[in-house]
Amino acid sequence: MYPNFKKTLIQWSNDHKRLLPWQNTKNPYHIWLREVILQQTRIEQGSSYYHTFLMKYPDIQHLASSSLEDIYKSWEGLGYYSRAKNLHQTAQFIVEHYQGIFPRQYDLILQLKGIGEYTAAAIASFAFDLPYPTLDGNTYRVLARFFGVEIPIDTTEGKKYFKQLAVDCLDFQYPAQYNQALIDLGATICKPMNPLCEQCPLSSNCEAFNKEKISLLPVKSKKINIQERFFHFFIIHWNHQVYIQQRKQKDIWQFLFQFPMIEANETKVINHEDLATYFNGRFQIIEESEIFIQILTHRKIKAKFWEVRASYLQASSDWILIPFHQIKDYSYPKIIREYLSKRYNYIY
Repeated sequence: MYPNFKKTLIQWSNDHKRLLPWQNTKNPYHIWLREVILQQTRIEQGSSYYHTFLMKYPDIQHLASSSLEDIYKSWEGLGYYSRAKNLHQTAQFIVEHYQGIFPRQYDLILQLKGIGEYTAAAIASFAFDLPYPTLDGNTYRVLARFFGVEIPIDTTEGKKYFKQLAVDCLDFQYPAQYNQALIDLGATICKPMNPLCEQCPLSSNCEAFNKEKISLLPVKSKKINIQERFFHFFIIHWNHQVYIQQRKQKDIWQFLFQFPMIEANETKVINHEDLATYFNGRFQIIEESEIFIQILTHRKIKAKFWEVRASYLQASSDWILIPFHQIKDYSYPKIIREYLSKRYNYIY
């Protein structure tokens, strides 16, 4: 193993500090919040949410005592709302079982809801200087390229191999600084596409660089299958009010709100008779939207919005009738917010 790997990384880190809002904190609550927000989220977007959350929920007690609906509204636009739910439940657990004090032991941190091995290691090392390696996408990429590892990172064998390699490379004296340096190098230099190898402090000893395998590493064995779904949303106007409903089934966007919806084929033609059959009422179709698209990790959502006015209606038991001006008070999936912004000039 390259003997100066750790030393070179830390020295590079000392000379190339990243100016991020959470960089110089040892507060485990701040670090936990940062790591959860940055899951599936770009740093540029995550930074503003991080500031907003700390202003609104400055500590675990404030987060635990807030309503889940309030947290969902603050989370709106980040996606993967299960993260917000887990934050809330974990905050309540810490208040109830640890008097609001974040546990210091890695094993106890790992037991908290919504916290996996990477997040537990990040909290343990960055907050408490405990020697646990942070294996994220950046870390996998740097280690795979530098050591020329061709074992797929998304296999049981690969995960076991990289976990041990990460431990072998860890700086046990300065785990927090080392972990941050490795993450920063992957994020700014050893990037997935067009890495800046000429600026990398490790390039002279990098297996992938020297053997021209940069574009081939790290190896992934699985391909993501994208499922395409099509939703017809109906904005049903009734006496200056509108109907919404909460998605409670175990599916995408669980616990967010939407307009009454039919999932059907993209080419489905909607007419008055269809609406009467679906919703047991009499409707006038006012306007039909263009197709809106939202890309999720495993799904491509297409949606069309129908503005309709009801002259008679037997609403479903799970529909909520609200004044139209209160429509912004609820949390919606991104695709619905985009429609409302374009149709009604609502700014989120």
